[in-house]
Amino acid sequence: MAKNRKVVITCAVTGAIHTPSMSPHLPVTAQEIADAAIEAAEAGAAIVHLHARDPKTGKPDQSPEAFAPFLKVIKQRSNCVINITTGGAPTMMVEERVRPAATFKPEVASLNMGSMNFGLFPMLGRFKDLKHDWERPYLEGSYERIFKNTFADIEYILTTCAGNGTRFEIECYDIGHLYTLAYFLDRGLVKPPLFVQSVFGILGGIGTHPEDVAHMKRTADRLFGDDYRWSVLGAGRNQLVIAAMAAAMGGNVRVGLEDSLWIGPGQLAKSNADQVRRARAIIENLGLEIASSDEAREILSLKGGDKVAF
Repeated sequence: MAKNRKVVITCAVTGAIHTPSMSPHLPVTAQEIADAAIEAAEAGAAIVHLHARDPKTGKPDQSPEAFAPFLKVIKQRSNCVINITTGGAPTMMVEERVRPAATFKPEVASLNMGSMNFGLFPMLGRFKDLKHDWERPYLEGSYERIFKNTFADIEYILTTCAGNGTRFEIECYDIGHLYTLAYFLDRGLVKPPLFVQSVFGILGGIGTHPEDVAHMKRTADRLFGDDYRWSVLGAGRNQLVIAAMAAAMGGNVRVGLEDSLWIGPGQLAKSNADQVRRARAIIENLGLEIASSDEAREILSLKGGDKVAF
């Protein structure tokens, strides 16, 4: 892994893991998502990773129509790199999940690198009062649901977006996902520099022990050498601990309310920007600097914000 002189912070603003009942601070409407993304960028996030939601129920919504309002606002008000999910939610088919990225041709889109058990059901023990009808079945269903990302699904996303100039935030939840990425690299369906996002702490994926973090990096170093840029996200209470480990190891970091609702023990983060500021403080206290959005574009070899379709 080529060492960055500066650390790229990605902020995952709102995702499909948490439901609106879990935190009053989770952005749901297009305006809330736009405001949260811009505030996170102003706090130091070079990249904002975006999902969309139904504004009335908060249910994940992967229609391009749900993304359009906040994409345009963010682009008008910020220079940040916009990263659109192709993960969507585990309940969605791949054809639905890829539509926003295929439509809007962003600089970055996320890409899950393998099928897996994706256990959200333990959250039911912590959050009893769920206000929307879809929330409890959605969480309960993860006990028997597989988040499907087959070789065919991955290839479908890669080929559908092949002409867009979009680079992928390649989400690897376990060691085998790195080998799957190596397969697609060998076939020429992904091009370096690879933007590898190692995900720690999802039930069904790799854990959060320092040896897990080191093992992910060692394996990626061996497989990809200088052809990748490493970033990490830690789920839940592990968010800032994992961020600190990765920053000290020469990596980049991802935070945000998609990955964790917390800012400290028993303390909900009041905004995505709160978490960005905490991550920034860790990075700067290590004697490192954060990357601006334009510096992130250079580090990741992105096409530029003037070449998107929104």
